[in-house]
Parts: sequence; C-alpha cells; structure tokens
Amino acid sequence: MVDDFDDIVRSPHWLEVSVSVDGELAEAVSELISRFAANGVVCEQGVEYDAAEEHAMPVGPVKVFGYIPVHDDLESLKQKLEEGYWYMGRIVELPPLQYRFIEDQDWMQMFKEHYHPIPVGERLLILPAWVKQEHQERIAVKIDPSMAFGTGTHPTTQLSMVMLERYVKPGMNVIDVGCGSGVLSITAVKLGAAHALAVDLDPASVTATRENGARNGVADQIEIGRGSVKEIRSNFFNHRKAPLVVANILTPILMRLFDDGMGELVTEDGMLVLSGILDTQRDQIVERAQQAGFRLVDETELTDWIALAFRHG
Repeated sequence: MVDDFDDIVRSPHWLEVSVSVDGELAEAVSELISRFAANGVVCEQGVEYDAAEEHAMPVGPVKVFGYIPVHDDLESLKQKLEEGYWYMGRIVELPPLQYRFIEDQDWMQMFKEHYHPIPVGERLLILPAWVKQEHQERIAVKIDPSMAFGTGTHPTTQLSMVMLERYVKPGMNVIDVGCGSGVLSITAVKLGAAHALAVDLDPASVTATRENGARNGVADQIEIGRGSVKEIRSNFFNHRKAPLVVANILTPILMRLFDDGMGELVTEDGMLVLSGILDTQRDQIVERAQQAGFRLVDETELTDWIALAFRHG
C-alpha cells in the first residue's frame, strides 16, 4: 500500500505495473495487464547483434509495463489484476508484480528542457528547432529531435560534421548516403555547398530531411529521395557523382555499400567521408577503401567512434 492514498487519487497520477518474465509468458501476462491498462502495454527485451551487426536477436527476460489511471476505482482494479495474476501463477511460477506511481507530465517538454545547443568543430552548432540562437558566430543547423532520425547528439554525427567543416568547398556538390534527419546535407549547404543529394531507404527519413531542410531555409538546395548507392548510380537522381560523398552508417553497411559501388560516386580527386565506425573496425574500412582506389588522408575520433576521410585517386 502507498501512504496518503487519498491525496494520490486526487492528483493526475498513473499507477505503473510491471513485471519481467520469460518470453513464452510475455504474451499471456501482457493480455492480462491490458485488461486494466486502457492505453495498452509496452514490452521491452534486450537484443544481441550477429557478427555483421545487422540482425538483432532478442535475449533475456521480457519486461512488461502497463499504466492504470489513478481514480477512485484504482484499488478495486488492482485487486482484480492481482487475482488474475494469482490464478496465472497457479499454472506457472511468476515473480510478483511491481508498482509505482507516475506523475502526469509533458514528456516532450521535459525532453526539450534537456536537449541543448551543441557546438561542433570550430564553426558549427546543432540547434534544437525551438531554441533561439545565442552563438551568432557559429553556423546553426536546426534539428527537431522529436523526429528521432538523427538529433546530432551521437558522436558519429558530430564527427561527420567536423569532417564536412574541413572539406566542403564553396559551390561544390555533395552526396549524403543514408541521410537520416538530413543534418549532414543541411550542414554541407550551410558550409557553402551549392547542392546536396540526400538519400535514404527509410521513407520517414526522407520526410524528416525535407522538413528539416525547410526549417533551415535550404530546401531548394537539397534533392531528397528514397534510395541508396544503387539508385544513385542508376540515374534516379540529378547527380550521379560528386566531389564529396558522406556516409554515416554502421561499418557492415559501409562495407556492403562499397560492394554496391559507393566509390564510383566520388569524382576523381574527390573526397569520401565515412563515419559510424568503431575504433576496432578502422582497419577493415581503410583496407576496403584502398581496394576501391582511395587513400586515407584524415581521421578524427570521439569516445570509441571514428570518422575517416579518403581521397579518390
């Protein structure tokens, strides 16, 4: 029992009920809790990736969450839930249900309060879309993190931006493979690129890039489409090559993109910027790039992530 229950039911709280069970039991437990949690239930489980880091396999127990609105009937609902769970426990041994009260909050507003401008490199600034720019000396890239396709907070994105700051030349074209939220294409244009081609296989990323491009006032300079290396090489877009190509994707996918001909997107003497690489994976990327006719000219690191810059030819 919770102290001062009469005070709690007068506030807009929720009662969280949770339990961790084996995967085989998760569906039955979820169905039971959902009878009392009007907004449904959430299941969480850990994952392990295969050697190529492409496919995730669920491992370990499943944690089931449900949220019951706090009102005058709460104790009655809780008793009925406990009864149903008790009968289920007669069939198979189950751990006890866990309870805690949750205050009603504006979760997005709380997230915004903790998401602040991030200086990157010497001149760049990742700016939450709702925040007024104070550092006028920096080039602001406005991103709405509620889209969740790349907020700029991850080291690989920041490393890519540092490399773009070093290698974008005024008036050049840039290709962004796996554009996510569009942060790198927007960065390139704001650094002086005349045009960026931003492609991604995820249609939601295409939408996010389009909206963030408009938010930054550079939509007219970014061609956005669904696809990847194969589609670019097949002339699906206005540009098939560029003097600077950037890809911020996990190493196994970068390796596959080399097989698809990513190197052929880069003009002679052009630059290929790659990120999403763990420091333990550096050598295999360098070797694969060299096989494609590139030489390593620059690298930078943050925590255990690195970004590599190669020159073609």
